[in-house]
Amino acid sequence: MTMPTLPRSFATVPLAHRALHDVTDGRPENSRAAIRAAIEAGYGIEIDVQLSGDGAAMVFHDYHLERLTEKQGAVQLFSSDELKATALRGGNEGIPDLPEVLALVAGQVPLLIELKDQDGAMGASVGALERATADALVGYVGEIAVMSFNPHSVAAMQVLAPNVPRGLTTSAYLPEDWPLSEAVCAELRTIPDYDRVGASFISHEVTDLDRPRVAELKAAGAVICCWTVRSAEQEAQARRVADNITFEKYRAALNA
Repeated sequence: MTMPTLPRSFATVPLAHRALHDVTDGRPENSRAAIRAAIEAGYGIEIDVQLSGDGAAMVFHDYHLERLTEKQGAVQLFSSDELKATALRGGNEGIPDLPEVLALVAGQVPLLIELKDQDGAMGASVGALERATADALVGYVGEIAVMSFNPHSVAAMQVLAPNVPRGLTTSAYLPEDWPLSEAVCAELRTIPDYDRVGASFISHEVTDLDRPRVAELKAAGAVICCWTVRSAEQEAQARRVADNITFEKYRAALNA
């Protein structure tokens, strides 16, 4: 399998977490408005994708609709057309699908796509969201990369979109923070799948950057990004380890 080169911009251009969102300014998470604002500001963009009931990759973070919309229920219970017609709270838009977002970004800034775990326990029951994402990426011209907390998802992208750079979203995996068994948390905490999935970067939990495994991967050539930085002070601390940041709730410095 190939290991495509991660564009340098993913180590140098700060990534707006769920795009440059601010509901007080009409820019909900993962919305077109937040994406346009990030592009205008010159930031890279991190977005999330979930699977609709009819197999489309929808740009939306949560598994359920109620936090971010007036509807209730799992994203997978609704068709892509129903989701597109579901207004995001704090804005005047529906939920976009991935092809629409790709057309909006159109290579203007780096775009990092996180595939949300569809197995429910970081297991191997994945495939539909990965296929929808890979299909959407065919022909895209621009700097792009994919990642997931679920290593099986990243492995699937290695097969379905071998030329798209890929990484792992990683964490301290404290059992109290995750709906996972202690055994699964303990395994994922060691980032054992980095080489297996042909990763070139990780995006690690910002409060856990001093983990020895992170230093080991960095020494071996991995690009280290982190999530989620929420102040300039936290950014300065994170950059002692991380090459780049995913940020929200403030404006990260460009050309840091």
